[in-house]
Amino acid sequence: MALPSGRLAVYVAFHFVLLGSPSVTAAPPAVGGSGVLSLLRPYDLFYYSGVRAYFDGDWTKAAELLEKSIATKESLLTVRRRCHAECEAAGTGALHKLDSEEGSLWDLWALDWVQQRAECLRFCVGRSVTPAGQLPVSSDIEYEFGTRNPYNYLQVTYYKLEKLQKAASAAHTYFVANPNHLEMRNNIEKYRRMEGVTEEAFQDREIENEKHWVLYDAAVQYEASSDWARASKQWKACVNETLRQTEECRVQCEVASQRLPEDRGVDSVDGMFEKAAALSLSLLSCRQYCVTQVATRPGRISAQENYLPTQLEHLHIAQFKAGDISGAVQTLRSLLLFYPTDAASLDNLQLYHETLGGDTEPPGTQPAQEIVRYVSRSLQEKKLLYFGMENLDFTFTDPDLWTPEDVVPESLREVWRADQEKTNDKIKEGEQQEEVDDSGFYAGGPVRQVGVTITMDDQILNGTNRVVLDGVMTEKECEKILHLATAAASAGDGYRGRRSPHTPHETFEGLTVLRAVKFAQDGLVNQSDARLLHELGERVRDLLHSYFRSPSGLFVSFTHLVCRSAIAGDQEGRLDLSHPVHVDNCLLEPDTKQCWKELPAFIHRDLSAILYLNDNFDGGELFFTNRDAKTVTAQVKPSCGRLVGFSSGPVNPHGVTAVTNGRRCSLALWFTKEKPYRDMEREEAEALWAADGQSVVKKDKEEAEGGSTTTTTRNARSQVSKERSRGRGRVTGAKDEL
Repeated sequence: MALPSGRLAVYVAFHFVLLGSPSVTAAPPAVGGSGVLSLLRPYDLFYYSGVRAYFDGDWTKAAELLEKSIATKESLLTVRRRCHAECEAAGTGALHKLDSEEGSLWDLWALDWVQQRAECLRFCVGRSVTPAGQLPVSSDIEYEFGTRNPYNYLQVTYYKLEKLQKAASAAHTYFVANPNHLEMRNNIEKYRRMEGVTEEAFQDREIENEKHWVLYDAAVQYEASSDWARASKQWKACVNETLRQTEECRVQCEVASQRLPEDRGVDSVDGMFEKAAALSLSLLSCRQYCVTQVATRPGRISAQENYLPTQLEHLHIAQFKAGDISGAVQTLRSLLLFYPTDAASLDNLQLYHETLGGDTEPPGTQPAQEIVRYVSRSLQEKKLLYFGMENLDFTFTDPDLWTPEDVVPESLREVWRADQEKTNDKIKEGEQQEEVDDSGFYAGGPVRQVGVTITMDDQILNGTNRVVLDGVMTEKECEKILHLATAAASAGDGYRGRRSPHTPHETFEGLTVLRAVKFAQDGLVNQSDARLLHELGERVRDLLHSYFRSPSGLFVSFTHLVCRSAIAGDQEGRLDLSHPVHVDNCLLEPDTKQCWKELPAFIHRDLSAILYLNDNFDGGELFFTNRDAKTVTAQVKPSCGRLVGFSSGPVNPHGVTAVTNGRRCSLALWFTKEKPYRDMEREEAEALWAADGQSVVKKDKEEAEGGSTTTTTRNARSQVSKERSRGRGRVTGAKDEL
């Protein structure tokens, strides 16, 4: 096809703007009432109506509308996909005339071609979708469906309707995209124990859109067990599915509704060609972004870098180790299309040739044609996008690390090189990046409390700003706080009364300082025990403020006396944790090793601490990991008076191993450098003591004279429900703990 080179950009602009035009102008509805009713209506309308019914408690209507919103969205994608296939050949007659047309008429034939295709798409989509259904949905709706929130509503709705199989299915589908949602994890464990819920319920309803990730994980597992034949098969299937998902995404970019570029003012000289170019560049950018969309796991914020090249690298290694040398050569040549000068790949290619017995090129070892088309098409799109950046003020962020430098215009290369270097340095640093701690703390300061010794420091704990101190409490003090926990801690404290918020195999109890003080004022627990609970927070604060050389004031953010107890007869074959790996002041994303300062993370936390009270249980060890949440870097075994302190940020992911026998109790504390985030409950407790000094002295004296505590213990635990009903000292919200 011969086109004047100077008209290439205009030609492409015409092609894309009119390709997208069927979705810009809505198609007329079908004639007749029944036809109109059969057309797809806006799925966001069904969703909003379903949510409204949910909050009205109309569970039957909510389930119907929410399911309809999910089904309608999928039907809309199917219609677009079908229409794209049906109209792919539309206008080819006019397109072929471009090869022989001379002079100034080539752009008219191009216009004729894309108009015919646009007409086909408009008619095809209009047969199945209402005009309103063709309009783009809001970013809020895209976010709701992207995070699978409809299934969150459906899980509760079906539970209310006693349709437990469907409730379990919705819960599992939501949890796949929200793996840190502890409440849903707990719900799923409960569903597994319910009568009438079978294993078939725990299937991902969105699996069709995530098959490439299933194949990816399976391939990694086969690699781990050195089953190279199966690993090779799975990696090949993963590559093919990734290409299919990418193409599906690109199709939706072409056929989905697009907003026309807005006028920039009445004095703007932008005309039809400029707007055509702007829309064409938007569509090209959408196509390029499909790389990021496909490479992002459900529930993750960031994409996996080099997703397709990484698969090809794994595939050629698996093929080589499985004995398929010809296949390995073909895959490696495909990989070299992305990185043609990579020394390691070129060395491997030479090795494969030698293994095959010489320089003769065996049949079937040329790069896979689908990869050739993928790379060629992507490079052509990048050239046009960078042209738009240079000349049309278009903004584009390249999603690929493999883009060759010669694609980027000279005027943009300096900035492009700087961005590439930053990204590559970040990847190369890998684990070393985790050692950077910007918290402002510096471990190694003095420990001024008599009897306290440093048992483990950064070097022994293989991390940054970590310490283990022993001798912080005496045996007698541990006994007093353990007694207080037995007397007054309530099930699910801080987790809305859920007895097993982290794992169904353990129960969880907690007590705050304020509630302990109120129980003491009511004579339900020992006054001295409540005072000691408060004082321990100050003791730990002083120790860590000194050791970590805090440059500013350090305030107690929250104090929680917590106990985890193994449920008898429910421990066999446990693979879960007492508390999953997490970071205290950000949301950890293990796949990308990022940690996001977003709710529900407590972003104001700066230092974390655990003060242990006992060791007469099995399991329950604290462990630190790298940001992958898998590589354990250090473990700490609890014992009375042992304090673990560490900075709360992403350099210190941590979890707790399963408590398989007995009861593990500790005091969890967090500290902040920001005074507005200090623990106001502690100050309220201090104010109660100040206002009631005489009665405190009297009760302390009675306790010192040997008053019985048996009745106190019984009364304190029996008073918990009454205390909650009065709203006194209740910890609201889901307080994270260690």
